[in-house]
Amino acid sequence: PGWLLSPAGRPYLDSILHKNQRRAFGLLERPALPPALAVPTVTYKLFLSGKSGVGKTALVAWLGGTPAPPAHHETLGIEATTLFWPAKPRASGRPVLFQLQLWD
Repeated sequence: PGWLLSPAGRPYLDSILHKNQRRAFGLLERPALPPALAVPTVTYKLFLSGKSGVGKTALVAWLGGTPAPPAHHETLGIEATTLFWPAKPRASGRPVLFQLQLWD
């Protein structure tokens, strides 16, 4: 569970952080990892839908490490946010990089 904070996982965490905050990536961007730390990327596209004002945009902001909007503003259209999350599954001893495309 604490792999990201261990010496082995810290370089992966540092690749997605900027000034101790999660770095925002565009749809075509990805973290820059040294060749020795290259890992496979597993992509998931998550579509959030629901009633207006229930907190979908706030949830995406919280997951992305950005402040949630202070007042309610209806999201017009679809807002896409790309998050990267390094993990080391227990079944395999090799880290992977999850790319989560959140569509709000």
